[in-house]
Amino acid sequence: MKVTIIGSGYVGLVTGACLAELGNQVFCLDVDQKKIDILNHGGVPIYEPGLKEMITRNKEAGRIVFSTDIAASVEHGEIQFIAVGTPPDEDGSADLKYVLAAAKNIATHMKSFKVVIDKSTVPVGTAEKVSQVMTAELIQRGKGEIHFSVVSNPEFLKEGAAVEDFMRPDRIVVGSEDTEHGRYAKEKVRKLYSPFNRHHERTFYMDVKSAELTKYAANAMLATRISFMNELANLADHVGADIEAVRQGIGSDTRIGYGFLYAGTGYGGSCFPKDVQALSKTAQENKLHLKILEAVEEVNDAQKRVLVDKILRHFGEDLTGLTFALWGLAFKPNTDDMREAPSRVIIGELVSRGAKIVAHDPVATEEAWRSLQLDFVDRPELLTRITTVDKPNDALEEADALVIVTEWKAFRSPDFDLLKKKLKNPLIFDGRNLFEPETLTELGFSYHGIGRHN
Repeated sequence: MKVTIIGSGYVGLVTGACLAELGNQVFCLDVDQKKIDILNHGGVPIYEPGLKEMITRNKEAGRIVFSTDIAASVEHGEIQFIAVGTPPDEDGSADLKYVLAAAKNIATHMKSFKVVIDKSTVPVGTAEKVSQVMTAELIQRGKGEIHFSVVSNPEFLKEGAAVEDFMRPDRIVVGSEDTEHGRYAKEKVRKLYSPFNRHHERTFYMDVKSAELTKYAANAMLATRISFMNELANLADHVGADIEAVRQGIGSDTRIGYGFLYAGTGYGGSCFPKDVQALSKTAQENKLHLKILEAVEEVNDAQKRVLVDKILRHFGEDLTGLTFALWGLAFKPNTDDMREAPSRVIIGELVSRGAKIVAHDPVATEEAWRSLQLDFVDRPELLTRITTVDKPNDALEEADALVIVTEWKAFRSPDFDLLKKKLKNPLIFDGRNLFEPETLTELGFSYHGIGRHN
């Protein structure tokens, strides 16, 4: 099938590459010429395991192309995926200007029926807005006889495992209209996703608004689990309980499960923060307050400072003259995404109190510098207190303590003898509970985890 992907960011690239891998002819559009040049010259503008290799393979096979030519992209595919960004607006609502601009561009250039698929994470009612924009543009062109149907097909991709998630989905959600054109569009989407349903049906068909809400509901539930466990971890610290034992105790209940029950320094990234805000905003627009989600966001904001509080209790408020080795910058492993990353809050709090930071991340260093420059735009002199190194052990030299922020696998089994030798003090602040307190104590470390009764 011929498919157009509008937007060559995280969702668009993964969707386009995976659909090409299944044998479809994919046209990836982006208005950013620099991004398209990178893709056409063998690069990939984001880090995602397996994605570069898949794109290269399908480019060589002639199944995927990258371009800024809007007219050609509309001409190419009967199926048009909108996979552009929906950044949070100032009030927390999703900014739909890129989605609606993409819809208008489709209507401006289309000459025949199109199936328009909202792949971007969008609030309930977006499909109606897309339809209105397209209808108005077609009427203005004098082409009101050309039809289309808007489908909601939200993505459920975890950064760091997106290719695997797309190729082996646990579910595919499709929302379509119960009209002649809507039923035709549904069958087109059914055909497109048929390779995923050969052994058993993974697709859930529903109305458009339910599909739009499903995406927000999924991310809000996962964010809630994270904040819930972080609250319990903070309580565990006060009462002398071990949150890891608690996690195992409640996770073994099949009604609860183990997923997203790990205590830490809070969630970040492009999805959970903005989706929780956007869902709360949708509720407010309908004169409702989702009190649980408002609390989830409040808890998460506070959790990003928990490690800082532990450090200040140990060293005091003034950190002048102290150096901290920091392992992990990205908001989670297997990505270079620094959006809403807890490391940004932690670094900001420490350097503003006089500390120096020597940080290492396997892939996110370049992106981290871009983010930190934005964070310190009003106090650029603080950037001089931050250094990044290529190897984790290089960060330890003469550091007063090690601070672990991202749970990269490479950090899980360090040489503890070397760690103790390089650090000024055998002191670890572990924001991801990578190690067992008893083991570290036996090795002579002072160990501070999250909810590990210390």
